[in-house]
Amino acid sequence: MLLLLPDARFAPVISVALFAEYRSVLLRPEHLLQRLPAQAEAFLDFLISVSHLQEIFYRWRPALPDANDDLILELAVAAGCRYIVTHNLRHFRGIEQWGIAAVTPRDFLNLISKKS
Repeated sequence: MLLLLPDARFAPVISVALFAEYRSVLLRPEHLLQRLPAQAEAFLDFLISVSHLQEIFYRWRPALPDANDDLILELAVAAGCRYIVTHNLRHFRGIEQWGIAAVTPRDFLNLISKKS
């Protein structure tokens, strides 16, 4: 999906907190593998350049079983997202009450290809 960016059919959203989380995770030695930290930083620069930076003014915590996932839900609600794209669908059970559906990357690609 990242290879499609930028794409007029969808716009990723990011918050300062989510960006900091992504950066922290991507720069861990076990995630860098054979890449240099500068490559991870370049990817993050690209991601933020194609994403909508969303401020979050209200916290919905606790809403989900994993508190780390609340960050994603709060961002999606604040940005008015229709979907949270994730492989961890079970982590986002119950988000329908906010008008948001959790979908896998494959299902999301199918959804946006039908709209083209």
